[in-house]
Amino acid sequence: MTIIQLEYLLAVANCGSFSQAAEHCFVTQPSLSMQIKALEEELGVVLLDRSKKPVIPTQAGEIVLAQARETITAYNYIKEAVAEFKGETAGKLRLGVIPTIAPYLLHKFIPDFARNYPRVELEISEMVTADIVEALRRDRLDAALVASGTCGDGILEQELFNDRFFVYVSPENPLYERQNIRIEDIDLKDLVILSPGNCMRDQIIELCQARREMPAHYTFESGSLETLMRIVDCTACLTIVPEMAVEYIPADRRDRLKTLAKGATSRKIAVAVRRTYVKNSIIRALTQTILDNVTPGVATL
Repeated sequence: MTIIQLEYLLAVANCGSFSQAAEHCFVTQPSLSMQIKALEEELGVVLLDRSKKPVIPTQAGEIVLAQARETITAYNYIKEAVAEFKGETAGKLRLGVIPTIAPYLLHKFIPDFARNYPRVELEISEMVTADIVEALRRDRLDAALVASGTCGDGILEQELFNDRFFVYVSPENPLYERQNIRIEDIDLKDLVILSPGNCMRDQIIELCQARREMPAHYTFESGSLETLMRIVDCTACLTIVPEMAVEYIPADRRDRLKTLAKGATSRKIAVAVRRTYVKNSIIRALTQTILDNVTPGVATL
């Protein structure tokens, strides 16, 4: 039994496919299949049900996978501990980012991170929160940039900064003349929000203390705040946007931004990792680079 065999087995379980697992591990499919077959022969049990699409672990496979995850974590910790001792920050970082953060934050810190940590290979995926949590738990991601409090058990979150909410209002909406809007004054029929799967949608619904089947004229599966604002521009609707998006709204449309009345909420941006994650030096580097390049709380109307 080898670490490579356990890593290949875990890759197939995560990907649900021998071909995708081989691509993920940068090996040929025959090589990966041969290693897993050798592991099964050594243990005397079938670990994967190859008749199912996607491929799934057998009952014996689930037992082996649980131990394999712990073994690989311990193995990686040895390398990480030695790297930390040597003062190195190196390796691959698979980073997930939710769609309401990615367009406003990534470009601010990636150049410095790449320049200061050239031995870190940064692999970024834009994903909704539920997919990020699943990917973290299945070791498809190492870390993620999320809204704090959305990942659940087994995931550690380190809060970075606060991100206030603002109302973006059509000039045709009755609330346009106000500079400060109370949540209770918003007509929910005029509120356009993101599609299900976006955690900011859930935060807005909670903020409005509305039921989940929230009445709205429009929802968008794209998860694009920019699309919501364009809809507001050509209707009598309104939407809610995070502070990090404010600086990208053109000057001729800044009049449509209104503050939320005192007591209204915001979200906290956080770095999320698995509780068993071991690349601590890379996470520290990522966190510090973000804080060095982001100045929260500066939106002016």
